[in-house]
Amino acid sequence: MVQLTKCRRAIQVRITLAIFLTTVASCGPTNRMHSQQAESTKLYDSLLVDADGNRYLIKPFRDNNLWMTTNLQLNIPGSFCYENIEKNCEQYGRLYTWESGQKACALLGQGWRLPTNEDWQHMAKQYGGVRDDSGDKGNGAYKELLQGGTAGFNALLGGGRDLAGNYARLDGHGFYWTVTQRDTSNAWFYNFGKGSQMLNRHSDGEKASAFSVRCVKNINMSK
Repeated sequence: MVQLTKCRRAIQVRITLAIFLTTVASCGPTNRMHSQQAESTKLYDSLLVDADGNRYLIKPFRDNNLWMTTNLQLNIPGSFCYENIEKNCEQYGRLYTWESGQKACALLGQGWRLPTNEDWQHMAKQYGGVRDDSGDKGNGAYKELLQGGTAGFNALLGGGRDLAGNYARLDGHGFYWTVTQRDTSNAWFYNFGKGSQMLNRHSDGEKASAFSVRCVKNINMSK
């Protein structure tokens, strides 16, 4: 009976030791993974400051790119406050011509650029897609990407400025440039439409018009 009790205790010790070693082994990679995730969050969820001292929260989205989550406000030639009112710049960011939007993004530092049509399309697809690219006709992406949406992208309805200098559609539409050209006079832009509750895209944005801008950066360029 004594011998049997000793054997049972020895088996129990071996089992306990095996469980302990398995737990330690499994914790190593998990802890490293959590550490890497923390480093990623620290690196990417941060503030970007432009030459005017404007601060932008930047974060990675499901398309694996870094995006600004507020509209660009850097004051350069070819950019405007809606109706030339400074308060509108503070609330909605500046409006840029197609050319000035590219220059302003590049001034943020290495790797920052005006997004392509494909950048916008791929990013929006992660949240439902653009009209004609999705089953919900762009309604889901409009809701998720608009200010207050769960994506945290916080698109704004900042309106636009036409070639003649007329302003329109404030609080009704958010127009965002892409760098992708249709021809020498027009480029693609994305349109958050309040009335339709839809995210749409168009290829007929006249380059001398002024729209809102978000800049993007590839994550692998930030490491």
